[in-house]
Amino acid sequence: MTLKEKIGHDYNAALKARDERRLSALRLLRTEAKKREVSGQKKDLTDTEFTEIISSLVKQRRESIRLFAEGARQDLVEKEEAELKVLLAYLPQALTPAELEELIHQVIQETQASGPKDQGKVMKAIMPRVTGRADGKAVSESVKQALSKLAG
Repeated sequence: MTLKEKIGHDYNAALKARDERRLSALRLLRTEAKKREVSGQKKDLTDTEFTEIISSLVKQRRESIRLFAEGARQDLVEKEEAELKVLLAYLPQALTPAELEELIHQVIQETQASGPKDQGKVMKAIMPRVTGRADGKAVSESVKQALSKLAG
């Protein structure tokens, strides 16, 4: 079962169960996927593309939670946290720092990177492998550190 099929199935189940929080998160996800399908003129998104969409929505939910908490809007914080929980269930398990470090070293060897000037090449190769499993900013920092060690 593809991720798209699983989301569709879960959407229908939430609709029947009248689970508004779950339904809201899944509706948001399906809408975003539909936008990408229409704008990209692509009939079916791959699981990787769905994971990218989910990662983006998770990042948005986390930012919203932070902002609503600063604004003392606990009702909206709870709503966003519920949606975040639903979205996180569709992401693959996050990489541990050790797994990420190992993967970075593997990609550095594959790309034959020799220093900080090769960061773009390494990032281009590693990001498809870590989508939804690690934060891009954290990956970039780790790659930068690993390449700096090689150079100096």
